[in-house]
Amino acid sequence: MICLNGHGLTLEDMRDILYQNETVMLEGNAIKAVEKSRKVVENIVKERRTVYGINTGFGKFSDVSIEEEDVHALQLHLIRSHACGIGQPFEETVSRAMVVLRLNALLKGFSGIRLEVLERLAYMVNNRIHPVIPQQGSLGASGDLAPLSHLALVLIGEGLVWDGEKHISSQEVWESHNLKPIVLEAKEGLALINGTQAMTAQGVVNWLESETLAYQSEWIASMTMEALHGITDAFHPAIHEARGYPEQVAVAKRILGWVEGSKLVTKQGEKRVQDAYSLRCIPQIHGASWQVLGYVKEKLEIEMNAATDNPLIVEDGELIISGGNFHGQPIAFAMDFLKIGIAELANVSERRIERLVNPQLNEGLPPFLSPQPGLQSGAMILQYAAASLVSENKTLAHPASVDSIPSSANQEDHVSMGTIGARHAHQILQNARRVIAIEALCAMQGVEYRGIDLMAPALSEKWHEMRAFIPSITEDRIFSIDIEKLNTYLKEKTADKKSASAL
Repeated sequence: MICLNGHGLTLEDMRDILYQNETVMLEGNAIKAVEKSRKVVENIVKERRTVYGINTGFGKFSDVSIEEEDVHALQLHLIRSHACGIGQPFEETVSRAMVVLRLNALLKGFSGIRLEVLERLAYMVNNRIHPVIPQQGSLGASGDLAPLSHLALVLIGEGLVWDGEKHISSQEVWESHNLKPIVLEAKEGLALINGTQAMTAQGVVNWLESETLAYQSEWIASMTMEALHGITDAFHPAIHEARGYPEQVAVAKRILGWVEGSKLVTKQGEKRVQDAYSLRCIPQIHGASWQVLGYVKEKLEIEMNAATDNPLIVEDGELIISGGNFHGQPIAFAMDFLKIGIAELANVSERRIERLVNPQLNEGLPPFLSPQPGLQSGAMILQYAAASLVSENKTLAHPASVDSIPSSANQEDHVSMGTIGARHAHQILQNARRVIAIEALCAMQGVEYRGIDLMAPALSEKWHEMRAFIPSITEDRIFSIDIEKLNTYLKEKTADKKSASAL
């Protein structure tokens, strides 16, 4: 069980919650902070003091005062009117992450929400009650208003919940659990939707999948090295220490670990003096993507533990301040950066695929790895497919964060578009994984022609693991089936808590 308190939640904690179905609990000190901030809100209502979001309208309506008897209706209208999500829903894993992250943020005790609401959010996590949340419709400032409103709809019994591949009403779910929907009180609707948890939840899933994929790209590249008689001298530690990037040093070390004991890789001068960049510069290229992952991890773990709604109750309730912590610019930049880092792993993978299939570059392997060149096309169109995916990624990698459209009658005149960036990063990731799956498919065939008994033991183990569900190319077949099988195999490893070397 993961204890949530608004501080110290990590990406590894999120891996456990999202993929291992770990449950959550609320820390005692956090509960006290929540109850204390709630009393502040209740006193404001009693004393009829004017405070944004408690007894005023929202956005451009912030100067409109709300009567005490309408405070409850204000919150309900807010959730209903802001539930403008569009398009396909986020993956259920992202929805689960959104609930966890909103709960963790509210536990910081700056938001004035009742403990009852947070206990219901925890109940949702622990009982796998996951809101159906459309992906589109957020500007990534003023919080992820539209997506989080769909989360809040579930609490009040008006939203939809995942039930396998189907969607069912949250009212039906609460009845089946012998619970009543939550009736929102002063400030609670605003506290639930004024935050960055949609972009951050998608960002968390993106990062966890990206970390796994980055490790996988290394052993798949190592298998390509074997298939092409790659030169290992370029991975000597001294080369990488001379430059000084720790990520580059680490990649080179892991590649040497994967090819240890191989009789297929070579030394400089045995077959040629230098390899092409897509082989020789694996540590430099992949290492730079690891630098991106490091930057993104730092920003995500800050945001996962941040108070991002408005206004915030600070200094032990002495001050209630309207600010802008809901602005998603830090995560917008991080997601745009992640897009570039993952797109480059796919770009260089596609170049290795080309070397595996091109008879002018593949060191004597059959043209296009075909069992009967000419009569059978072999892996020819596999490279086409990879080229198509990397080209699509180049358009998706355009930064979402450079755009802004004013909203709320220019009250909210600069927005981050961070949720768009997070969604596009996820699309790039799906494309990149399939490119790397294609490289794996071609590398498997390449080393088979060279001799499985000559492979490095660690890579031979991977080869046999994949050959259990991907047969050798002895005749042309529908390769899209193989790509999807390998994609699923690679994606499912995200849930694996083993060390990097086991990935």
